[in-house]
Amino acid sequence: MSSSDSLSSTAVAVVFFRPSTAQVVRVAERFGGRMPIFVFDNGGIPPDALSQLGTTPGVVRLGEGRNLGIGAALNRLAEAAAAAGFRRLFLLDQDADTSPDTARALGFALDRLAGAMKGQALVPALIGPAAAPNPGHKAPRYPLRPRTPPIGALLPVEFLATSGSLLDLAAFDVIGPFREDFFIDAVDLEWCFRAWARGFACWMDPATAIPHSVGRGTIRSRFLPLAMPDQPAFRMAVYVRNTTYSWRLPHVPTRWKLKQMAYLPAQVGLYWGHHGFDPRLLVRLLKAGAAGLLGRLGRPADAPP
Repeated sequence: MSSSDSLSSTAVAVVFFRPSTAQVVRVAERFGGRMPIFVFDNGGIPPDALSQLGTTPGVVRLGEGRNLGIGAALNRLAEAAAAAGFRRLFLLDQDADTSPDTARALGFALDRLAGAMKGQALVPALIGPAAAPNPGHKAPRYPLRPRTPPIGALLPVEFLATSGSLLDLAAFDVIGPFREDFFIDAVDLEWCFRAWARGFACWMDPATAIPHSVGRGTIRSRFLPLAMPDQPAFRMAVYVRNTTYSWRLPHVPTRWKLKQMAYLPAQVGLYWGHHGFDPRLLVRLLKAGAAGLLGRLGRPADAPP
């Protein structure tokens, strides 16, 4: 694909779960008629927003309004886009504040990577923007991949958020789908580590940036340089479960497992304290960690419909 052709084989993929009408309208207005839009309805799209999607050119709506989790939604979107002949997919969540210009810039960057890495053992699979500051929210950090040099200003990273990233669908077909049994948290992290283990690479373009909103705000430690998103207990439990399960996976690097083994207990303690040291909450998080270690994944019993 040439740089001048950077959007001709690219579609937008958006997962909606209980979005506001304004969030749906923003996607429709910014991308409608400019790029094909594949939408997955995980539930709760307001009726007026559904009407807006119905009149927006180029929209393909998937899903039946039931919450299948982010992994399943992304997989269905990738399958549909590939079947329709698209080669790249610009992944978004409903909070993403971006435009076709970002997709175009990432397409140019992915073209440069493909040219520079031609004939090498690694193949670029995913490129995403840097995380722009978002007041009230902790911006995610994307660690650099050791022993992999940058290519110009483009940086190899261990993982990055799916939202705002440009996915090469041929690479996705080889690497495999996102884990549906993770349901929501750490889906992108596990997939990127799997990509690296299979000879593919994930990249960040610092020249592009979009804000990310994870959770309802940020919890900060009074005594340690530690901050984390404040999320509902259901989602925190899924995060704990998926993190401990990842310690079982051979493609997750030992350096990352050791870091998380030190970091996760601090996160649990910080979250527990922020929510009033409720014993029931601590038991819930400890049971979630045990479930991960035992490989008990899947849709959580208390997942929102």
